[in-house]
Amino acid sequence: MNAASDTLFRTLADPTRRAIFERLVREGELTVRALTDHSGVSQPAISKHLGALKLAGLVQDRPEGRQTHYSARPQGLAPLIDWMSLHAAFWQDRFDRLEDLLNRMDQ
Repeated sequence: MNAASDTLFRTLADPTRRAIFERLVREGELTVRALTDHSGVSQPAISKHLGALKLAGLVQDRPEGRQTHYSARPQGLAPLIDWMSLHAAFWQDRFDRLEDLLNRMDQ
């Protein structure tokens, strides 16, 4: 695993960051104010989480006047998808072997 993957996994390990990312995926571009409203999290904390998400390549920002708009970058999940694909293949092979063993034991 490389540093970018490590950053992505550490970033997604935080439930607040995952919630922010998921909300941006669902609702599209939002301001810090919109993300803060009804979240139960302070504006400085939301800004800090957005900074971590941006560093991990999961969000992008677009300044407009005094506000900054954030949107999700789902393509930032590519290292996670690659990792899951690698491990899915590993486990599928193991399950296939287990199934073969169980079938031989039944005979």
